[in-house]
Amino acid sequence: MEFISSIPLFGGFLSTLIAFVAVLSVIIFIHEYGHYIVGRWCGIQAEVFSMGFGPILKSWQDRRGTRWQIAAIPFGGYVKFLGDADGSSRNDPAAIAAMDAHMRARSFHGAKLYKKALTVAAGPVANFLLSTSIFAAVVMATGIATNVPTLGKLKPLPSGAYALQQGDVIEALNGQPISDYAELYDYSRQQGEVAPAQIYTVMRGDKRLDVPGPFPLLPLIENIQPQSAAMAAGLEVGDLIQSVDGQKITAFRQLQDLVTASQGRELDLGVWRDGKVLDFHLTPKIVDMPDGEGGFTKRTLIGITGGLFFEPVTRTPGPVEALKMGLVQTGDIISGSLNGLYHMVSGSISACNLQGPVGIAKTSGDAASQGLASFVWFIAVLSTAIGLLNLFPIPVLDGGHLVFFAYEALAGRAPSQRALNALMSLGLFFIVTLMVFALGNDFMC
Repeated sequence: MEFISSIPLFGGFLSTLIAFVAVLSVIIFIHEYGHYIVGRWCGIQAEVFSMGFGPILKSWQDRRGTRWQIAAIPFGGYVKFLGDADGSSRNDPAAIAAMDAHMRARSFHGAKLYKKALTVAAGPVANFLLSTSIFAAVVMATGIATNVPTLGKLKPLPSGAYALQQGDVIEALNGQPISDYAELYDYSRQQGEVAPAQIYTVMRGDKRLDVPGPFPLLPLIENIQPQSAAMAAGLEVGDLIQSVDGQKITAFRQLQDLVTASQGRELDLGVWRDGKVLDFHLTPKIVDMPDGEGGFTKRTLIGITGGLFFEPVTRTPGPVEALKMGLVQTGDIISGSLNGLYHMVSGSISACNLQGPVGIAKTSGDAASQGLASFVWFIAVLSTAIGLLNLFPIPVLDGGHLVFFAYEALAGRAPSQRALNALMSLGLFFIVTLMVFALGNDFMC
């Protein structure tokens, strides 16, 4: 997917647009297909499955009578079931009145209540399943680190990895026992003075050796956050930050301390990349970050995560374990999103954390520029967010329809057509207002 970022037009505008359309197309197709397939299983006839809005570019009809179409405006999609007035699932009273009993039973609004609820809920559920599947697939493709710190491929460094070799098993560092990665990271965070060379006790085959090596957690870029100061400055994964404002650093913790102390002031970085030392200038951003206790705290960040000087030896998890990890990741995104929304509404964090379409498009482009794995991961994250958004109890959204069905189940009758139309219009107004607000954030924040 790196090819996307190489399209030279308007400073990457086209590459950003392509990435955004690709992300939305995958997520919307899966969401609408969830509605379609569950509706079909429930005996509800789908008349139209549309990817996009506006003028139809291509259409065809399948043997079940559903017209599949691709429209000119690729920022959405819908499934129109039999009896629907439009893609928002509002009923068409005149069309339903003209149906015989058989046709009415095959319409969305003539179906049993539980079938309608299942069909509506299937869209967000399909988004969550997509996210879980992608997270699981990524874990299976990349593997997870073994419990014991074992050196895999050594990353390029100016001074190399000293006398360490691939396959070495770390048992101690400067005399402090290291039994797992948690202890290795704890050591890296707690050290005071950071010597350029560390003494590693390793098992190499059947021999225990004391050999010199670099500090474990270097200011070595492992990941770059989209729309971050690091991304804007042109830093890349694999870059080793050697100095900040002329001050030499050898540990990621030192970089964190200097960025925090800057309080958003521009920094000059000396960066080693492929044997050359390059100069970069960037201004850290002050952002709201989860504090691990359900709240948020403001932190000064440049948008990178540091990495070990080696790639850990990994194992491939089985499908069940990978799916469990995928479910946990999806659940974490849902809980984190709800927590962030609560704090935005309560005013404890800035509403600038809410991104609009332009911000999402930029994030899509940034993710695509970092490679296929990053791009696919972003699809999974956004799919979770869109599935969650659609479950909000707002008329027009799937969650609003589910509220109507719950009312019908409790009251024994559906809301009046007049009430439904009013609520749907109100919900549409709210969604448009929210989109305009988020779009304003994209340009003002």
